[in-house]
Amino acid sequence: MASGELDPGCAFMDQLFPDSLLEATEATLRSFEADVHAWVGPSDELVFGAVRRVVLALNSINEEHGGAGYETGEREDLCAYIDRTLTEHGIDVPALAARNGMGAHEITDEWRDW
Repeated sequence: MASGELDPGCAFMDQLFPDSLLEATEATLRSFEADVHAWVGPSDELVFGAVRRVVLALNSINEEHGGAGYETGEREDLCAYIDRTLTEHGIDVPALAARNGMGAHEITDEWRDW
């Protein structure tokens, strides 16, 4: 196989996850991280505002890719990433969810289409 050629066994990955999907997703997640990193003692409303923005942005990216940009594994990874990012910045996600009448794994559900 020549340099720059895709392994035929992995060619489907280029179709499932085109550069446009990966780049848009990465930019959206970086923006979410920047929002979260800037917080000092955020309110629940501020946290949910950031979660809403990142989820709606990911919804748009998914739609731009025919509604199939994120498969089951990627959806789970995106939700875990949101939770992990919040946790790494001092947000107790289970407590946040409980205060707002939901389970810890439901903080994206209100807005998530993917």
